[in-house]
Amino acid sequence: MDERALTERLITYNTSTLDGIRSCSGFVKGWLDSHDVPVSAWTCHGRPILAATVGAAEGPTIVLHGHLDVVPAYEEQFEPRLDGDRLIGRGAYDMKGGLAGMMCATCDLVRQDGVRVHLLIVCDEEADEDAGKGTEALIDRGYLGDFAITGEPTDLLIGVQAKGVLALRLEVLGKAAHGSTPWLGDNAALKAIDVFRRIESLPFSRASSELFDRPSINLGRISGGDALNKVPDVCTIDVDIRYLPGQDPEQILASVRDLPETRVSVIFQREPAIVDRDHPLVSALADAVRDRTRAEAISVGRDGASDAVSFLEAGVPAVEFGPTGGGHHGPDEWVSVESLHSYRRALVDFVEIVPTRVSTPRLRIA
Repeated sequence: MDERALTERLITYNTSTLDGIRSCSGFVKGWLDSHDVPVSAWTCHGRPILAATVGAAEGPTIVLHGHLDVVPAYEEQFEPRLDGDRLIGRGAYDMKGGLAGMMCATCDLVRQDGVRVHLLIVCDEEADEDAGKGTEALIDRGYLGDFAITGEPTDLLIGVQAKGVLALRLEVLGKAAHGSTPWLGDNAALKAIDVFRRIESLPFSRASSELFDRPSINLGRISGGDALNKVPDVCTIDVDIRYLPGQDPEQILASVRDLPETRVSVIFQREPAIVDRDHPLVSALADAVRDRTRAEAISVGRDGASDAVSFLEAGVPAVEFGPTGGGHHGPDEWVSVESLHSYRRALVDFVEIVPTRVSTPRLRIA
C-alpha cells in the first residue's frame, strides 16, 4: 500500500471528463474492496459517489473526505513524472495525493476498534454548479461524525478558515456597429474588461483579516461578439469572488449591481468555512502532525473554498488538511512524495488519539 504509487495511478485518469471520472471511481472502489475496505457506491447527477466505513461499530466518528475530479489539463499532464521529491501531474496536489493518503490511512485503520472512520469520495467538487452535490448527498445519507477532514492542499497545515464564494455572471451591454467603423459603436468586450477592473477596485476588495490579506477576484470566462466585422453589443463575463469571513456577500453583490449598463446574476454562492482553532480535535490533529513532522501545524486560512463548508452547515466541525505541494490548477502541479507518507501517518495517529479527546460522541445514522 504505497501512497506514492497510488497517487501516480490516480493521476493517470483524466478526471476532468465524465468517462475518466467513472473509470477512476471504478478503480478506487476495486482497490478499496481488495484491501478489505467494503465500499458503497451511488451516483449523484450521473457522477459516482463512494462511501466506506471501517473501525469501531460505535463511539467517536471521524470523516475523511476527498474528491476525484480535477480541472481540465493537457493530455501530458495526466502522465505522472518524478523530479526529485516532487511528483508532478494534474491533481497531484488537488487532491489525488491527499486522497491516496486517506485511502491508505483507511486501510491502516481497518482493525482498530476505538473510532469509526468514514471515507467519503465525491466527483464534483470542481464543478461550477453548487446545488445537489455529492457531498450533500452523502450527508443526507447520514455520513456525519464528530469531526471531518477534507484533504485539500494545505502543506500539512490545518485550514480552520476558508473564503466564501460569490460566483457571478455579468452581461455587459454596448452598441453594435460595423467593424470598419468601431467609433460608431460601443464595444461591449472592451467595456467588460473595464467592468472587471472596477470590481477589483470596489471597497470590499481592500479588506483584510487575521488569516487573509485580501479577498480574491478572478475573471474566469469571457464571451462576446458574434462576427469578426461587427462591434460586439453584448459581452458576458464570469467573475469568481472569494470573500473573507465576516464580509457580507449581499453588500458585495449590491455594489456590483450598481455598476452601469451591466446585468448581474448569481451562478452560485458558498459561505466561508470557519472552525474554532481551539476545538479539541483541531488540537489533536495538530499534535499528530507535530509528532510526525516535528513542525507546528499552524492554523491557516485557505483562499480556495471546499466541501468542508457542507459539513459545517450540517453541524460537523470540519477542517482542510492535505500534503505539501504547489501549483494546483497550473501546468506543473506537484506534491511532495515525502509529505504523502507523513500525511498518511498523521491521519492514522490522529484517529488513534481521538478517543482521548471526545467525551460525548454525536448521534450518527450511517
